[in-house]
Amino acid sequence: MNKPTYVQDYQAIVDVLNKYNEGSKQAKSSIMKPAFSEQATMFSIDGDGKLTGGPIQGLFDGIDNAFRPSPEAQGGIVNVDIVGTAASARVDTNDVSGFCFTDFFNLLKVEGKWTVVSKIFHTHVAP
Repeated sequence: MNKPTYVQDYQAIVDVLNKYNEGSKQAKSSIMKPAFSEQATMFSIDGDGKLTGGPIQGLFDGIDNAFRPSPEAQGGIVNVDIVGTAASARVDTNDVSGFCFTDFFNLLKVEGKWTVVSKIFHTHVAP
């Protein structure tokens, strides 16, 4: 078997991030869950400048219970950096119910599969 190339790894990471994007677009955590490790975390800085977050289940609960994306919402992968079995990526989403999101993902390749292990996000008002 040949060693995977960064092109193959890049495409695999894009596929993982697209699960997240599609789940966000449809407001269904069941679509995005396969992208995340069960031990994944999510963090942000609140309005008071304090760190907030915890287990990724908080994201899934929010998506399923309160998240209503705008039909005009657009998102895309801005960059992906890969070093061996670790990667980081940035996804920007515009105009989701009046807000924009910048998400930073950390991924690990475990047993040949890329998975998100942490998500850090920044929320700002849509222009």
